[in-house]
Amino acid sequence: MADWLEPGTRAPAFQLKDDQGRTVKLSDFKGRPVVLYFYPKDDTPGCTKEACAFRDASDRLQELGAVVLGVSPDSVESHAKFRDKYHLNFPLLSDPQHRVAEKYGAWREKNMYGKKSMGIQRSTYLIGPDGKIAKVWKRVRVDGHDRQVLEALAEL
Repeated sequence: MADWLEPGTRAPAFQLKDDQGRTVKLSDFKGRPVVLYFYPKDDTPGCTKEACAFRDASDRLQELGAVVLGVSPDSVESHAKFRDKYHLNFPLLSDPQHRVAEKYGAWREKNMYGKKSMGIQRSTYLIGPDGKIAKVWKRVRVDGHDRQVLEALAEL
């Protein structure tokens, strides 16, 4: 289990399939800020609220030159259904073996009702245009998170 990556660290390269089956690489967005957020599961209450908040902030995110990438272990097909149901306007990346989540420290032991299991810790990395991590939110609370990300982007 990898530790969280700290600000100033180079963001680990990756490539994953998106909700349309296309390969997306972090390097595709070189020179632009990237909001890389990890979430547990498509079409669940917290994950839906978080995705819709980023969807609704798209105009401001575009003004700031940022791209949003959502990552979960769900399949490409699951992501496509989630995207269509909520009209999401950014790529959802499928990480079924949780390799990227592990690189970023988002694959962690969770404890729910006394039962321990491995899973995605809801977290967000803001990657600067230079490819380095600018900010990390290790345990995201969905309410207001989109505003926190927009404020951090405005400071880049």
